[in-house]
Amino acid sequence: MRDVEGKVAFITGGASGIGLGMAIAFAGAGMKVVVSDFRRDHLEESAAYFKRKNLEKNVHHLRLDVTDRAAFAAAADESERVFGKVHVLCNNAGMGILGPVKQAKFDDWDWAMEVMMGGVVNGIQTFLPRILHHGEGGHIVTTSSMGGVLPLAGSPIYSAIKAGVVGMCEAMRGELAGDGIGVSAFCPGPVSTNIHEVGLMRPEKYRKDSGYAEKEKELADRPEFINEMSIEECGERVLRGIRRNDLYIFTHREFKEGVAERMQAMLASFPDEEINRARAKEFSFLISNPVFRQVIEAAGKGKKPA
Repeated sequence: MRDVEGKVAFITGGASGIGLGMAIAFAGAGMKVVVSDFRRDHLEESAAYFKRKNLEKNVHHLRLDVTDRAAFAAAADESERVFGKVHVLCNNAGMGILGPVKQAKFDDWDWAMEVMMGGVVNGIQTFLPRILHHGEGGHIVTTSSMGGVLPLAGSPIYSAIKAGVVGMCEAMRGELAGDGIGVSAFCPGPVSTNIHEVGLMRPEKYRKDSGYAEKEKELADRPEFINEMSIEECGERVLRGIRRNDLYIFTHREFKEGVAERMQAMLASFPDEEINRARAKEFSFLISNPVFRQVIEAAGKGKKPA
């Protein structure tokens, strides 16, 4: 989707942090943007921002709980009433749920799964049929994390879901290419967001059987880092990734060697033996994915996929 001007984007978790950065970049590129968010205070702050920038006519705000499928459908209907056909879906809503597996309890897993995976599923099931129906193509960006490709100790819930998001995007990529729909796994590194407010976001129903209450208090009091990427720069990188149809949108060069080590560790763990040619032929459809080859070939030519 090189030409984004006039296209409509729908962003979940769009009124603060990375989602707001996307909205700022999209609106600046001439897109019409629907900013959805669960928090009313963030929606009010975002609306005030775009009004100051004289962009309020191109940005529509609505409240959305991404775990509510009926509300998602209503939000899609409202978006089409206000701006028309939606072309870009950004599944961005989430939270930084962190803590060791030894302390995790069911409420921690259930809340994270409901929002960060269930919310993504709801977004795709709501908007993909609409994008396919209008037939003009589009793009789906789902926010994973560097934790989705470089998991670290102390983040089993977060890393599991974010890794799942990457796999989902990789699987969808080849399937939707023929429909003119690009798919990107967005894997940001440290960005200046409100991730430390995770404890404030946790619903009451997920507080009783949680092992992370103290961890979330510690996170709330954590000093801000000084070298985090700004949300504006982060949003511009997402916009560039959409225009180039990148499968992976990375923000931070500093993580490259760590990811390479992970890939090398995986390769080093395969059995050191001859390939069973008959088996390889029978299961050829399972043993490679052409989308990876396309990314590699494009990089070898010094350009990104069109």
